[in-house]
Amino acid sequence: MAKSKTVTEHLLIALALMLIIEGLLPMASPERWRKLFEQLLQLENGQIRFFGLCSAVVGLILLAWVS
Repeated sequence: MAKSKTVTEHLLIALALMLIIEGLLPMASPERWRKLFEQLLQLENGQIRFFGLCSAVVGLILLAWVS
């Protein structure tokens, strides 16, 4: 019988997946990543907050859909 994972194990798995995904662009195309990061620095605080809100909402929707 398989041992069920704890909440901490699930959070660590989620963190590991996030780090893997976040590392793909700088690894594959460092120049493109640098240009993208420079563009992000030009955004206003409100634009960054809106992007963060949208990301969080999409994440919550995906989490609800998968669960």
